[in-house]
Amino acid sequence: MPATTADRAQPDTTAYLICAAAWLVPGVGHLWLGRRQKGIVFLVALTLMFVFGLWLEGALFPFQLAEPLVALGALADLGVGLPYIVARATGAGTGRVVAITYEYGNTFMIVAGLLNMLVVLDAFDIAKGRK
Repeated sequence: MPATTADRAQPDTTAYLICAAAWLVPGVGHLWLGRRQKGIVFLVALTLMFVFGLWLEGALFPFQLAEPLVALGALADLGVGLPYIVARATGAGTGRVVAITYEYGNTFMIVAGLLNMLVVLDAFDIAKGRK
């Protein structure tokens, strides 16, 4: 049986490009490496999780270095990549603090970003031949 892209270790430059693509669009790193099922699951699940957080009226945290926990929330939001960039550019994610679902929305968006960071690390390990 011939080796698939996922079975061969990638050069460093390619591995870092895979990581950048995996961060920008959740699941694309796995798709690039030939892991189609995992890639599609990550693409759909993480994007929907982020969109669901927006629908629940969660807020995208601003980068405020004076408040470390807010800055960490912003970094977690940024972890989801392109959905974050699109939401920020369109003005979505302003949040409504008085909404009953506000905290749930924040949680969904933060977890989507953090999970995507783990997906990027998984794609890197696969690209380096460790998995």
